[in-house]
Parts: sequence; C-alpha cells; structure tokens
Amino acid sequence: MTALPPPSKKKLGLVIDLDTCVGCHACAVSCKEWNTGGIAAPLTDERPYGEDPSGVWFNRVHSYELAAEPAAAGCGGGDAAVAAQPAMTLHFPRSCLHCEQPACVSVCPTGASFKRAEDGIVLVDEDKCIGCKLCSWACPYGAREYSAVEGVMKKCTLCIDRIYNENLSEAERQPACVQACPTRARHFGDLGDPESAVSKLVAERGGVDLMPQLGYRPTNKYLPPRPRRAEDAAAPAPQETLDPQALPGVLRWLDKVLSR
Repeated sequence: MTALPPPSKKKLGLVIDLDTCVGCHACAVSCKEWNTGGIAAPLTDERPYGEDPSGVWFNRVHSYELAAEPAAAGCGGGDAAVAAQPAMTLHFPRSCLHCEQPACVSVCPTGASFKRAEDGIVLVDEDKCIGCKLCSWACPYGAREYSAVEGVMKKCTLCIDRIYNENLSEAERQPACVQACPTRARHFGDLGDPESAVSKLVAERGGVDLMPQLGYRPTNKYLPPRPRRAEDAAAPAPQETLDPQALPGVLRWLDKVLSR
C-alpha cells in the first residue's frame, strides 16, 4: 500500500459555487479538450455516437430537482403561506477533490496513485498503474475513471501541466474548467493559505466539504446555494379609470367612436 506524505502547507484546489452553476457542462468539455492533449492523454471514448457510449471524463455534472420546502409553522399566513424555499434545479459538478487523506492513494498496491507533498495534488503514474481499480472502489466520490482502452486509471490533475506552465500568462495558469466557466462558478487557488481569495470566499459563504463524516478531508470546497425566497402571490393590478373629459379633443372623439 502507498504511504501518504505529511500534510502540505500549500493545498491547491477548487471552490465550486452551487449557487451560480447553471449546468452548462463547459467545465467538462474544456477539461476533456485540454487533457486529451495533456499529460493525462488520451482521454478515450468508445462508441461516442452509438446507443451505449462510454469514455473518460474528469469532470461530470449532475442535475437534481429539489422539491419546495414548506414554510415553518408559526410563520403566519396559514394554509395560504408560500414555501420557505421554492422548488429549484441544483447542478452539481463532480471531479477529484484532492483529499488530505485520500483513500485512493492508501489502497494503491503499486504506488501509481500518489499525493504530491509540495502542493497536495493527487495524481496517477500510469506507468505504474496495473488497472486493478482498487482506487476507484476506495473513492467515495466516484472521481476515478478507468480507461478500458489503455487498462489504467485516470483522474483530474488540476491541469498541472497548465497551472505551472511558465509559457502561459499568469491569468491563464488556471485549470481549464475554471477558465471556461461562463458564470464564474469555479475558483482555483491555495486553500492552505487563509489569506488567499479562495479561502476568504469559503469563509464568507460557508463553504463545505463533501461528506466530511468520512474523514478524507477533501481540499475542494462547495459553496451552498443561497436561499431562494418564494415570491408572494401577485397582488391584482389596480384598475385604471379613464376620464374622457380629461383627454384632448381628438382622443375624446376617438374614445367616443370606439365605445359605440
């Protein structure tokens, strides 16, 4: 089994805002495009246009319909009270969370799955991977992808070949999914630095770990959706009254003709 390095001071990861994600899949597509030509390449697809397509995707987006939450008792309004939280669609992007205590690394028999000591990124050395799938069984987040074509496991790399690429401008040294997000629902940075922009965002919005009870301490955080307030029942529009005598002469004549 593979040993973990001591906890790193630098913890690179993502902060995903569930309030502004619209489920457009731009993150998934841009991730696929970049990593198909990156260090994790190729990201194979089988029968992409058939009835049973399959392939390797580091980012996947799931959408859920949330039922309305009724108003709490004693809030007034009786039976006519509106819902405290209206029904909504929640889009949930899913990828590797680069855990502080990743079970996928601990169970790897060859050392193919490993966690970098310098920045906390979890990677796969495909030259060592034997495709046993133990890491995928150990990961509770479903973040491991098996390439049946190559016979190895693959996963999100945080676009490590992009974020450290000095040939790119500083603004471009972000994961492809962050660059492509049209609603800025994805943020990248050092979550080990309490003064970083992502850490401050987590503190301000109450960012949470995914399934914290498991003890894997994921680096990536999710910002919960802001509460929605159901609109009060629309009040009937006030009826406007027309005083013909207050109209100009031509309009009084037109009103008289149309009223016949």
